[in-house]
Amino acid sequence: MLVVESDLPGVLLLRPARFSDSRGWFMESWSHQAFREAGLDTEVIKDNVSLSFKTGTVRGLHFQRPPMAQAKLISVYSGRVLDVAVDLRPGSATYGRHLSVELSAAEGTMLFIPKGFAHGFCTLEDNTLVGYKVDAPYSPEHEGAIHWRDPDLGIVWPVSEDQAELSPKDLAAGPFAGRDHTAR
Repeated sequence: MLVVESDLPGVLLLRPARFSDSRGWFMESWSHQAFREAGLDTEVIKDNVSLSFKTGTVRGLHFQRPPMAQAKLISVYSGRVLDVAVDLRPGSATYGRHLSVELSAAEGTMLFIPKGFAHGFCTLEDNTLVGYKVDAPYSPEHEGAIHWRDPDLGIVWPVSEDQAELSPKDLAAGPFAGRDHTAR
């Protein structure tokens, strides 16, 4: 597995080996041993999948507060996304900074996002299928969201506000600045 460190400590781009023949390809999307050898000793306890019908669907920016914070491994099974991670770790040298990266089923690169980050994505193709392996259960009492277009974050999204497909919950998400993202 090829592991590439990003500008945000702990956020990694992972490219598992693909074995191809005339039928297509095969790859391991999760191997505890391979991930441990890559320095990620994360225990996956849940595997979520989302299907977004339309290009321009935005999901995020979501996070869970401690003690239910989640590390995530993001994979695109069909289509393409612009995937975004925002550092919410108090005291981090990169607090408030983000990483934007295109992930696609064709390329197969995955994104590992450690605990302490908000996460979101925008679909770049219709019928995009995204998988999220996580290391902690979902907890409604610990969930939080930051508005996807918050100007303080400076994220360049591939859709305008009037083109984006959003849930009512994501439309109502609060600002980044002036909030403690680790406490309720």
